[in-house]
Amino acid sequence: MGPAARLAALLAVLTLQAGDPAGVAARGDTFSALTSVARALAPERRLLGLLRRYLRGEEARLRDLTRFYDKVLSLHEDSATPVSNPLLAFTLIKRLQSDWKNVVHSLEASENIRGNEEEGWRIDAFMTFTALKDGYEKVEQDLPAFEDLEGAARALMRLQDVYMLSVKGLARGVFQRVTGCAVTDLYSPRRLFSLTGDDCFQVGKVAYDMGDYYHAIPWLEEAVSLFRGSYGEWKTEDEASLEDALDHLAFAYFQVGNISCALSLSREFLLYSPDNKRMARNVLKYEKLLAESPNQAVAEAVIQRPNVPHLQTRDTYEELCQTLGSQPTHYQIPRLYCSYETSSSPYLLLQPVRKEVIHLEPYVVLYHDFVSDTEAQKIRGLAEPWLQRSVVASGEKQLPVEYRISKSAWLKDTVDPVLVTLDHRIASLTGLDVQPPYAEYLQVVNYGIGGHYEPHFDHATSPTSPLYRMNSGNRVATFMIYLSSVEAGGATAFIYGNFSVPVVKWPTSGYTSMDRNSADLAVRALKTKMLAERSWRSPLAFQRSQKPKAMVREEKGEQASGGGPLSALPIPCKWETRKWSLAGDI
Repeated sequence: MGPAARLAALLAVLTLQAGDPAGVAARGDTFSALTSVARALAPERRLLGLLRRYLRGEEARLRDLTRFYDKVLSLHEDSATPVSNPLLAFTLIKRLQSDWKNVVHSLEASENIRGNEEEGWRIDAFMTFTALKDGYEKVEQDLPAFEDLEGAARALMRLQDVYMLSVKGLARGVFQRVTGCAVTDLYSPRRLFSLTGDDCFQVGKVAYDMGDYYHAIPWLEEAVSLFRGSYGEWKTEDEASLEDALDHLAFAYFQVGNISCALSLSREFLLYSPDNKRMARNVLKYEKLLAESPNQAVAEAVIQRPNVPHLQTRDTYEELCQTLGSQPTHYQIPRLYCSYETSSSPYLLLQPVRKEVIHLEPYVVLYHDFVSDTEAQKIRGLAEPWLQRSVVASGEKQLPVEYRISKSAWLKDTVDPVLVTLDHRIASLTGLDVQPPYAEYLQVVNYGIGGHYEPHFDHATSPTSPLYRMNSGNRVATFMIYLSSVEAGGATAFIYGNFSVPVVKWPTSGYTSMDRNSADLAVRALKTKMLAERSWRSPLAFQRSQKPKAMVREEKGEQASGGGPLSALPIPCKWETRKWSLAGDI
């Protein structure tokens, strides 16, 4: 019942009480005696009391709306880009997907408007709220969908896994790796932003709905803890409550065999909602199970992380995202050096490229400052209007998949002269023909929240791949350029080489190899030669193929390029450009 409806009901009760014929003069006769006039003070005092209760309720509602407004406004006034922090990015999607909907369409506000309309009130507050509601409905179709909220929640879980982040730390807005008793700060945001109980509940519920109790339990535990601390302080934008969090957490513990915790949480639930018959039945069920098997009361259930069948190198992959693996330093191996590279090209004689050898087997080099700030910004601007969800080949189809989270666009060099200049620079450095049909167009990739591309080959590995039916042949090299920096996380992980290359703004890294299944002796010889050269990648990855059909591209092992499952721990906007791609990105 809205405030107006409640006030009308209270006034009706008051009218009944004031209409006692034994204590009140007939209507119309009050003025005729001072005693009757004095008696009229009593109902007015009762009216004042009711109005005070009504105003207090409205003040509390307005205070809560003001709190929400101030909270969101402060984020927009911050000079730092809000989406650079994955927690801020997640909460932005959550606000637009559910919080604003709850604010605008809250039951209390809706009934208040209906009450005003029934009474024929034409007040400024009513007109203002109508404008807000109409404005929300006009943009509602352009707001993030529930699938976006699910994807953002899974991204936080991915960050949690790959970097071994503490959920308690994430709820406080800090990114800390917890290994045993050791706590390591991985990232210190310029602005500390804590999650609410409802935020944590939504992440936990996404995992809960997938049957993923490994992730659901810590997030729901944090939701319960935060809801307990603010119990009784209902926030208009919240979707969930302490009871919701207790309900889900209790059942999650039951599902993993921890009956004792399930019972304790269910009993706590009944303290707040004693009439809930379903929870009362659950309590009886848990008590019976514990009575039949007393050992379950002290047994500690071990919750296994969900398996990823298609990724057999997950542990290696994630470890390389956290560290550089076996990558040696220049002091350990003198053959790792820095120099200026011209590749005997007249084009590069006056402007050589800064080269850094970072690994010998396989041979991998980084070219620093390969593109300028202006060029990188131009390329990103050209690609942004055309970005679409990245896909992978699945038989004859191209499909979006969970193990590749990014958007990409393909750019022809006819789009802008800067792309022609870049092609000339790549060709001069590599000695390769980068024009179609010998190479694919420039592919620009932008990674999202927790964006990644799991270990993979860029070249086609299946005889049924459409690449085998193309005159251009299979891919043999990848030229990749990082077009943006990241504040934390992000790497190109070479799984079988056991090393990774962290994201550095605008270097170019190279690796190349041929298909190990090829029986062509000329190809085998060429494979050895090209491994001594390079192929390239970056968060704006050029992906192109080379003409000779015998040159079937392959890595010595799968790799994740562009930065482990995160693409950048807190930065959801890592850009890369590719020509010939075969790697995995985080």
